[in-house]
Amino acid sequence: MEELDVEPPLLVVPGADPSARQLCFAWGPAEALVCETLFGSRGTGEGGPSSSRLFVVRKDQDIYIQTLRKLFNESHGIFIGLQRSEEELAGKSRKAQLVQVSKNYRSVIRACMEDMHQAAISARDPALHSQYSTQVSILSAMELIWNLCEILFVEAAAAGPLLLRLLDWVRLHVCDVDNMVREVLSSENPSKHELFWNVVDVFVLQGRMDEARHLLSKEVSANPTSMNMYKILDDLMKKMPVPSLSNTQTLTEMELKWQHWHEECQRYLQDGTFASNSHMESICKILLGDEDAILEKKELLTTWYHFLVTRLLYSHPTVKPMELRFYAQSSMDLFLGGESSPEPLDTILMAAFEFEMHQVIKECSIALSNWWFVAHLTDLLDHCKLLQSHNLYFGSNMREFLLLEYASGLFSHHSLWQLGVDYFDHCPEYGRVYLELHIERIPLNTEQKALKVLRICEQRQMHEQVRSICKIMAMKALRNNRLGSALSWSIRAKDAAFATLISDRFLKDYCERGSFSDLDLIDNLGPSMLLSDRLTFLGKYREFHRLYGEKRFSEAARLLLMLMTARIAPRSFWMTLLTDALPLLEQKEVIFSAEQTYELMRCLEDLTAGKSDKQKFQRETLLPGVVCAAA
Repeated sequence: MEELDVEPPLLVVPGADPSARQLCFAWGPAEALVCETLFGSRGTGEGGPSSSRLFVVRKDQDIYIQTLRKLFNESHGIFIGLQRSEEELAGKSRKAQLVQVSKNYRSVIRACMEDMHQAAISARDPALHSQYSTQVSILSAMELIWNLCEILFVEAAAAGPLLLRLLDWVRLHVCDVDNMVREVLSSENPSKHELFWNVVDVFVLQGRMDEARHLLSKEVSANPTSMNMYKILDDLMKKMPVPSLSNTQTLTEMELKWQHWHEECQRYLQDGTFASNSHMESICKILLGDEDAILEKKELLTTWYHFLVTRLLYSHPTVKPMELRFYAQSSMDLFLGGESSPEPLDTILMAAFEFEMHQVIKECSIALSNWWFVAHLTDLLDHCKLLQSHNLYFGSNMREFLLLEYASGLFSHHSLWQLGVDYFDHCPEYGRVYLELHIERIPLNTEQKALKVLRICEQRQMHEQVRSICKIMAMKALRNNRLGSALSWSIRAKDAAFATLISDRFLKDYCERGSFSDLDLIDNLGPSMLLSDRLTFLGKYREFHRLYGEKRFSEAARLLLMLMTARIAPRSFWMTLLTDALPLLEQKEVIFSAEQTYELMRCLEDLTAGKSDKQKFQRETLLPGVVCAAA
């Protein structure tokens, strides 16, 4: 696999002038850097006029890569499932369930890596191909590290099974030789292929004895003279003791069997049994754990950690977890031989072999291009009860610190922010505060999005944010003259002042057009109309019109009189109400009683007392009708 490239890219900001020595960076919204730059106007000379522009540098660029969406979305489900099953994780099954969760995370990484690999193959743009290939390398390194942490920390494999797990780890991740194996096995005569012995060596180095023996049998068929050597070597490989995953064999029994087998290999090598065949002699030396013989196959091993596992397999198969650090360090030194300094990936793996969990998380935070890996790995390790002693490095809960960083990055994306909400929910100390701050920054582009945000806030009883969102949407609707939507949002915000303002706009529109808009909303206000007097009046006035339209004149008359005498109608609207009373007064049957009619007259007197000539004219016009009706 490729080494993890963590060199920070050099950021070149178009239009920035380093010689100006100005402080040009500032934190902008949504986890972004904003840099003021100068672009000269086209067609002007060097000293011509220029305009100031902004160059935005996003913090978590990875969340904008479409092919990584599967990683974020599917791992979110695994994360939520782990939090919800915390109370169920108990007893002997706890470790098995946590190991399964870890494997689920790895399967998501691998699936995403395969998608990215296909995208790289199909990309025609060289720059895009390079970007995808880099992501494949990063995802491959992420799975490699996670798998090792799963073996050492989550499963906590004991001596014996530990080696078997490390062998599986190497076989899964050191796959550079797979093409060579396929090439040899697909040839007409594998034993004559130039890479035949390389493939046999690879199988031996990875402890794949059955495959190595099967391939060697093809060599014997083609070269009968080596039959005796083959039978001895085949017998040695067949009898090689390996640790057991079950408890049927103790470590002491395993070590005794291995010692006897080791002595038998030594005897055949010293007797010169394989002296006439350098390839078989080399394999026998590898079986004996000869470091020089193993290092001769350096090109096939490809990495120092492959060398480590092969070395342990043939020299110390019952290695204990706490002994790994010594073998790992010496294996790295022997393999690299001082030729090159360790890569960041080497440093991370070494920290894992040394059981320095904090160092693993720290180095991954620096090396990897986003917070996804460290946030989810740390959460898993925290559920394994392994991080309590490490929280002092961060001054608070390390798990929460990293989850907050990851979720904050998600909130800068137009759709992934919804995932971030759940991560904040599971940060008991600061999650609520972070959520409140980030919710306020979400651009409410559409009513559908606003309703999503509102539902989230209502579920968490974030009353201040609920009111703020409703007010923002009500103002937007009002500016667009969508009175029904504006009234609906103001009612949801329980904003009496704004509801009164919009109710006045409804009444004004009615006076201008002679009809109401958004009748469904006004007809179904229900208890919401009690939010303000003006809204109550609007609802009741609409009810008056409905009763009038249904020819329920007596009920309509009582309601109209109540609206005036209760003084909930705006005074400027009284004349309209009195005008509405005239058709009822002119009905053939008596609608208003004498007492009700006199109430109308008093209202008219109150309205026009001491008012302008225009209002006196209105009084002189309306009063005769009211008086005639009373008579």
